[in-house]
Amino acid sequence: MSIPISRQLSLDLLRVARRPRPTLRFFENFETRQSSNSRARFFHFRSAIRAASPKATPKISPHTRRLRPLPILAAGGGLLTVLFSVLQPVTHESLETPQDTDSPPNPTPSDSDGDGLPRYRLAEVKEHGPKSENPWVIYEDKVYDITDWVPAHPGGEVILRAAGGSIEPYWNIFSIHKSPYVREILDQYIVGKVHPDDLENGRPLQDHIEDPFESDPVRDPRLKKHTEKPCNAETPGEELAESFLTPNEVFYVRNHMWVPVVEESEAEDHNITVELPDGDSKTYSIKDLKTRFKQHTVTAVLQCSGNRRNDMTRFAKKTNGLQWTVGAISCAKWEGVRLRDVLADAGLSLEDPGEDAQHVQFSGLEAYGASIPISSVLDPFGDVLLAFKMNDAPLPRDHGFPVRVIVPGHVAARCVKWVNKIVVSDEESNTTWQRRDYKCFGPNEVKQDWDKYKAIQVMPITSAITRTRLKHIDRRLGDETGDSARDSIVQIEGYAYSGGGREIQRVDISLDGGETWDQAQLIDDTKLERGSKAWCWKRWKYETGLSEVAKVSKGESKTTLVVKATDDAYNTQPETHKSIYNLRGNLATAWHRVDFDYTAALKDNRKGNN
Repeated sequence: MSIPISRQLSLDLLRVARRPRPTLRFFENFETRQSSNSRARFFHFRSAIRAASPKATPKISPHTRRLRPLPILAAGGGLLTVLFSVLQPVTHESLETPQDTDSPPNPTPSDSDGDGLPRYRLAEVKEHGPKSENPWVIYEDKVYDITDWVPAHPGGEVILRAAGGSIEPYWNIFSIHKSPYVREILDQYIVGKVHPDDLENGRPLQDHIEDPFESDPVRDPRLKKHTEKPCNAETPGEELAESFLTPNEVFYVRNHMWVPVVEESEAEDHNITVELPDGDSKTYSIKDLKTRFKQHTVTAVLQCSGNRRNDMTRFAKKTNGLQWTVGAISCAKWEGVRLRDVLADAGLSLEDPGEDAQHVQFSGLEAYGASIPISSVLDPFGDVLLAFKMNDAPLPRDHGFPVRVIVPGHVAARCVKWVNKIVVSDEESNTTWQRRDYKCFGPNEVKQDWDKYKAIQVMPITSAITRTRLKHIDRRLGDETGDSARDSIVQIEGYAYSGGGREIQRVDISLDGGETWDQAQLIDDTKLERGSKAWCWKRWKYETGLSEVAKVSKGESKTTLVVKATDDAYNTQPETHKSIYNLRGNLATAWHRVDFDYTAALKDNRKGNN
């Protein structure tokens, strides 16, 4: 150990020794907060320390070049790691690393600048990619061997996505990692620096930095994109009105990160690990699920909790989040196996699952995670699926290929894509998408106490106008000339939906901003519906003469069309977004209003008659 390192260790130990307990309490209770625009995973050191359990402790390598901190502190880091590093049992084995194929070469005067660290070309770092026994990453100009960090990493093996290259593009997504405490953890794993010839302004050359979204699929140009990376795009209104089942190509896309790559040739071997409260686990491949369990078909709507958030922004006040209009919702036919059947096979008693079985947590390949109450899974009429097909085709990559969870009637945030782990637990998922992002607060609650309210699960009732157009009808005049005149009909179309399997029984339409009402026609799509309950939307349409619209406008050139729906439990939509305002803009379900310029429509109509 060099003198400068010894001196620094002494100073760090002295600081910690003076106040050990407050320091420990600080780290246990420390939680990093994300900005309103961040989609980073919520990180809590207490849960991270708990996640790094002894059974996840990696074996000590005989080729370790440095004093290794305890694996449990890989999630805690900082000065405590320095303290416990010194307090670990000391071995009499040499700390020098014998030469082998995976070990970095000994530094020489030609490849170091007096700091004792070797310099590596980017091509050398690339050899230590995700499938290497010793994965490396680059941060700024330094190279790190993260082999021992992976088992205790709170995000699991997602960190391997960056192996063999720069970790910075991923940390720009998971901004939580920019905390100095995380940097202290990473610094313990340094093995060298990037060769100066491969640096530009102190960073790896741009053409060698991987774009995490480079392998994302090509999207249909009809989708209305809100963000490119990650892709978030809604179904255009015309497509929503066109068919009961939304075509896969224009089904709305909600991604928090990149789209994981699973080759079609390897899809059948994709594994899902099921873990029970007693610690027992069982792993199923896609092939296992398809061959061992009965497959079921469910037709269900998926809807983002932020659907129609833009309405809340326009009619109440500013909200945080993607400004979805009416298209963060779609309907599809899903095929797969019932999750309750899989859990029973894994050893869970469906009749008496036990007090520790309160929630079912899902994790995806890209690190997204969420959970649902176990009651939703155990319900024989709940239709919770592990789905492989969507509208009679394999799941598209954007929608979870090769397998995703479908929880009918619930917010789509619980329908985890690219699922690879399922845990039956006494608590809900620890992710920010479960504990923070998808909750609603009162209109006056600016400061948000995330533990105060439950996460959004079953969706409330909503409806929207998706298309308004003129239809021209020729009618025969009353005289004997045989002449005809052209009438114009205003056709209004849209959808209505209520979560929890509640069926829409009525849709009300107003042509004058909500003063007078009439009922829309519900389109009968029952022959396309599958499932134990009404998991689908109801499409509706309403037709009236253009002259009728002009009458209710009271001399104004425009009028406001309004729609609201009622389900079979007589739940109906709130009138205003002000009454349900919340800063996150979740569950914007108030009456949907669309301005209609009938004078412009009349002009177009006259042109058509001339």
